[in-house]
Amino acid sequence: MRVSFVTETWPPQVNGVALTVRTLAAGLAARGLGVDVVRPGGDGRDGKVELVRARGVALPRYPGMQFGLPAGSALRRRWHAKRPDAVYIATEGPLGASALRVANALQVPVVSGFHTRFHDYAAHYGVGLLAPLVRNHLLGFHRRAQMTLVPTNALHAELTDAGVDHVRKLRRGVDVRLFSPERRDPALRRSWGVDDETPVLLCVGRIAAEKNLGLAVQAFRALQARTPAARLVMVGDGPQRAALASACPEALFVGTRHGADLAAHYASADVFLFPSLSETFGNVVLEAMASGLALVAFDHAAAQEHVVDGISGRIVPPSDARSFITSAYQLGVDPTTRRRLGAHARRAALRCPPDMVIAEFETLLVSLLHGHPDDRLRAVA
Repeated sequence: MRVSFVTETWPPQVNGVALTVRTLAAGLAARGLGVDVVRPGGDGRDGKVELVRARGVALPRYPGMQFGLPAGSALRRRWHAKRPDAVYIATEGPLGASALRVANALQVPVVSGFHTRFHDYAAHYGVGLLAPLVRNHLLGFHRRAQMTLVPTNALHAELTDAGVDHVRKLRRGVDVRLFSPERRDPALRRSWGVDDETPVLLCVGRIAAEKNLGLAVQAFRALQARTPAARLVMVGDGPQRAALASACPEALFVGTRHGADLAAHYASADVFLFPSLSETFGNVVLEAMASGLALVAFDHAAAQEHVVDGISGRIVPPSDARSFITSAYQLGVDPTTRRRLGAHARRAALRCPPDMVIAEFETLLVSLLHGHPDDRLRAVA
């Protein structure tokens, strides 16, 4: 089987979509499938994955990131010469839209991934009136695919209710060997100015308006009033970094981290805060759980799917800021409870091995290729 991925984001860009798509592509290639990835950037290879050049334009306010330009003619030539058995489209921008049109015209089955709730971002960037138009575009895009993959039951129900057919759930996995409590580093904690008993709150991800990180600062302030030595560590970068650093100069902004260094930052903290309500999933939740952290999150996305309130973390009703702050404070002052929740979180993460996710992904692709023709090839003019 040969699968062509189309995405407008790919490492070294650091975001959940890029890392998820790379994991899927590399996982299929490791299982012996032919895999290429069309994305903004030059031709090349990433391990066993062939990288195919597409033109891109820099994304405003996000240096180093691009959105792909339409590539219909180039994709038509390529897929005529080297026809894939299936196309996986991870992003709904100009590049993804052109890939969808070409694949449907060539009657190549298309699997789409619903990774980002762009319509929810609109209000955070001053264009809230456009949210309905953005949502309609996303739904129309995924209706034209022969299968749409989502990571949670809630998103499966939402898209199905909105008229998107053939929605399938594909779980997310986490590397529990990389992300592990064993990565806890006393020297790293000392560099943060804390000893082993001082609580450290952690956020990981893009520092942007849609991540609701102001709430994490409020939670830190509440804990700081009781425990002045407490720390808030922000891992990541983004357009709101300077503003947040100005609003909370006591917080430690350590920039983007990768690999074992990132894993050490997780394991060396004590409580993971995830105040976002704009995610379709949130890979960082599984990474924090695998690292043995107690976490506080809204009843949404990955936390709703994987965390049991009071057992493996603290889950609060969506938009209940007071409960979020209270939960973070309580865990910050209660080391016994946070260690118990962190141990249960680690055990829950052990049930999410990446190899199982890749096998499920391949099974879904095979089911698409061997399903009823009307299910597979609903070419759209």
